[in-house]
Amino acid sequence: MFIKRILKNDRGGQIMLALLLLVTVGVSLSNLLLSEDSVLYVPTYTITLMGKYLCYALLAVAVDLAWGYLGILSLGHGAFFALGGYGMGMYLMRQIGDRGVYGNPDLPDFMVFLNLQELPWFWAGFDQFWFAMIMVLLIPGLLAFVFGWLAFRSRVTGVYLSIITQAMTYALMLAFFRNEMGFGGNNGLTDFKDILGFSLQADSTRLGLFIASAVALTLGYLLCRMITNSRLGRVSVAIRDAETRVRFIGYRVEKIKLAVFTLSAVLAGVAGALYVPQVGIINPNEFSPLNSIEAVVWVAVGGRATLFGAVAGALLVNYGKSYLTAAMPEAWLFALGALFVLVTLYLPQGIVGLFDKKKGNRNNDDEQKTDSTDPVSTQTRLKGASL
Repeated sequence: MFIKRILKNDRGGQIMLALLLLVTVGVSLSNLLLSEDSVLYVPTYTITLMGKYLCYALLAVAVDLAWGYLGILSLGHGAFFALGGYGMGMYLMRQIGDRGVYGNPDLPDFMVFLNLQELPWFWAGFDQFWFAMIMVLLIPGLLAFVFGWLAFRSRVTGVYLSIITQAMTYALMLAFFRNEMGFGGNNGLTDFKDILGFSLQADSTRLGLFIASAVALTLGYLLCRMITNSRLGRVSVAIRDAETRVRFIGYRVEKIKLAVFTLSAVLAGVAGALYVPQVGIINPNEFSPLNSIEAVVWVAVGGRATLFGAVAGALLVNYGKSYLTAAMPEAWLFALGALFVLVTLYLPQGIVGLFDKKKGNRNNDDEQKTDSTDPVSTQTRLKGASL
């Protein structure tokens, strides 16, 4: 009943979650029960790829919450995604123990290579899964809170805020490239062995991570939908459309922006944490401003301020990216730029808006037919014309 109440009047979300459930169950059963010779068998590589797409979809939902409903065009959500990924990567590195190349039970290989004698203080506790997960939520959320408090308090908005978020992401990328930061420098964190005692190379573990990504996307979507349906969501939309008026009638706009922006960053961090064990690496390139821009493109393609449109956009664009980077690697960035320009010019509401437009046209046609056959409506129209 609770989920039904959240998804009330959200036809797109209902369809999306139903399809997600069917695909998750179908893919899982196909991988577990069918032989590799079967036409319907889904290989583990495909499952890992789909799990990565679901992490991107959760990131897109986080971006849509901030941009679509609050009006903050953030070009820094890639930083929150990467920070969550580094939190998970640090836990996975601590699980390697003496199985590394240098066989040091306490220090990861890159620290031994850099002649470090002891584990840095900020790595303490990451050998515990629960502590690492707290950091996955806390670090992106804390960064977003501090950044948002400074920016919103100064009433920085519009393109200036977008530029500042991009600058923040770029600064973090440059910092994490430095070896003395203690995060692996240019190579980042990799060569992971297991998670919670399960080998990351095992098919069952890959399937479990895929299911965990689907569950996280479902919970993240429901949480965002619950917020957008609440009073907080309605005030957020009002701030997006007329911030000065909302402030004038007495709302603390800065606090509302800060709460929604911080939650959005936490969701991005969760997406990054699920992404890392599936791809097997996290490095400073994940902080690249291009990644944050791509996330905005996903939302724009799918449909801003819909949530389920953001999921559709993330899945479609990343599928296209996987295909084009394999078939025509040099053409992908040109295709991405052209896609964003075309969507901006001809589909300002994204793919979801295209379907809504067709539905609206059908409703208008039905109303016109009803008016033309209704004698009362005809008489009313003629009487109005005579007056």
